Amino acid sequence: MIQGIGAATGVAIGKAFVLPHWELDLPDSEMDAVDLAKEFERLYEGIRTSKNEIEYIKNEFKEMVGHEESQIFDAHLAILEDPVFMNEIQGIIERQYKAAEVAVKEAIDHFVSMFDLLDDEYMKERALDIKDVGNRLLKHLLGAPEVKLPADTQPYILVAKELSPSQLVHLNPSHVLGIVTMTGGKTSHSAIMARALGIPLVSGIENKLDKPIQTGQQLVVDGDEGLLYLEPDTLIVERYEGIRDQQRKKKEQLQLLATVDAVTKDGTYFNLAANMNSVKEMEIALKNGAQGVGLFRSEFLYMDRHNFPTEEEQFEVYKLVAENAGQASVVIRTLDIGGDKQLDYFALPEEENPFLGYRAIRISLDRTEPFQTQLTAILRASAYGSVKIMYPMISSVDEVKQANAVLRRAMADLDRRGIDYDPNIKVGIMIEVPAAVTISDLLAEEADFFSIGTNDLVQYVLAVDRMNEQIAHMYHPFHPAILRMLRTTVEAAHRAGIPVSVCGELAGDERAIPLWLELGVKDLSMSPQSLLRVKHRILNTNAAEAKGEAAACFKLRTSSAVEERLSAFAERSSYRNGTNGTDSTAS
Repeated sequence: MIQGIGAATGVAIGKAFVLPHWELDLPDSEMDAVDLAKEFERLYEGIRTSKNEIEYIKNEFKEMVGHEESQIFDAHLAILEDPVFMNEIQGIIERQYKAAEVAVKEAIDHFVSMFDLLDDEYMKERALDIKDVGNRLLKHLLGAPEVKLPADTQPYILVAKELSPSQLVHLNPSHVLGIVTMTGGKTSHSAIMARALGIPLVSGIENKLDKPIQTGQQLVVDGDEGLLYLEPDTLIVERYEGIRDQQRKKKEQLQLLATVDAVTKDGTYFNLAANMNSVKEMEIALKNGAQGVGLFRSEFLYMDRHNFPTEEEQFEVYKLVAENAGQASVVIRTLDIGGDKQLDYFALPEEENPFLGYRAIRISLDRTEPFQTQLTAILRASAYGSVKIMYPMISSVDEVKQANAVLRRAMADLDRRGIDYDPNIKVGIMIEVPAAVTISDLLAEEADFFSIGTNDLVQYVLAVDRMNEQIAHMYHPFHPAILRMLRTTVEAAHRAGIPVSVCGELAGDERAIPLWLELGVKDLSMSPQSLLRVKHRILNTNAAEAKGEAAACFKLRTSSAVEERLSAFAERSSYRNGTNGTDSTAS
């Protein structure tokens, strides 16, 4: 057994197909000065061919998983148009009299090495994009053949040193059981695409193999736990076949709950909404019974492109989401970049700790022109559904007042233009900074609703970067300090008579349901994939009993004690009600 990184969930059992690692054969002699023009022409022709190929791949992938995910390839096109990258290549040709392919290879190595030295997971993953684009250009310059995947229809597990989006786009999900890569992580574009395609992926196993994996070797891939088994024995194969069959069966059974209300056995109702990154996810969310959109992450409209999206571009997306949601509410969070989310066309300053720096609402209040453009687009969409606005990373009353001042300017602009919008649109804030919790009573006087973002709240309260492998074990959502923060926030909202919801990962954690019942939180927003699983747990929970468990948890002194008690309660509920869960649909 090899422990890697579970980058895309699911189980795969089958034979490996190892993608050969392409070796370069580059010329080592210098050119004559008279040949420089020829090399530049070869370079430009290679760039044109590469761009045309990427555009073709982008359109092909868009048909498979939708427009939003296909925009990954806009980032690849941007690299070929990046003046810094291209100037580096041209400078090597001109100053060192090297062939175009040699210059491209040296430029790739330079930028990849530079990114790899940065202590930033996002930038490390972007290095793979540069390698992908650079290698595509190299292949055209060298006339190298494409590596062919198996031509037959026998399903296989793809194994590669690293897998680029360009390679992944050609995979047929019905033929590829799973993927194993030596490098990469959960934030890579390839991981995002694997999840969109529903292909299990385990990555990060480099230096953990005694010998290379061979084509035809039997593998078991556990994308949930990040485990890889080489030539597993019969017992392991049978165990994972059982897990795979159970996952498939459970998924079919849970789908029966899509149209059932989320209500406990003794009558407490929950409203379960979806967190979404793109319009494409709306179809999955509605299929799984989402009652609206509790968090639409608008920053994904801004990423993997060359400039800020226009008002019209944003309006069309927000309008589509609002229309698809029908009468249900859609909460659109304003731009939340910075930290681990960067924009290629908007240079953020280098910071010692970007998570505590120039990000989210701080950028919006500093750059009010794009902020007002976004608010205007959201306001226009409010004429087509129950749209709400939410500001991220609020830490003071002044920030809310300043943001609302920009909102009023956006409204005045629409009034002058004679464009419809909801003048009574609800405006809420994310509670994800400890300061916001401490003054939640004051913020409740300024906001129409609260939404607790537990991901950042846990990180900030415990001073733990969960992306840091050395301290990730200290990231405890059930820490007594977090429970106290939750209680303070919810009580402040209830005293002010405003709604409060939870939209962080804790909302999709079944074990936390007793906490929400005890606190009186009835609105939860989570990933579309978590909706049916959480609903199943709610349907099989007795609210009175759960409240008693939660009340006891609020008195416990350690994270482990809270987690153990909630896990034990969840297991008892499962045992009493069985694992089928479809009995709850009878009503």
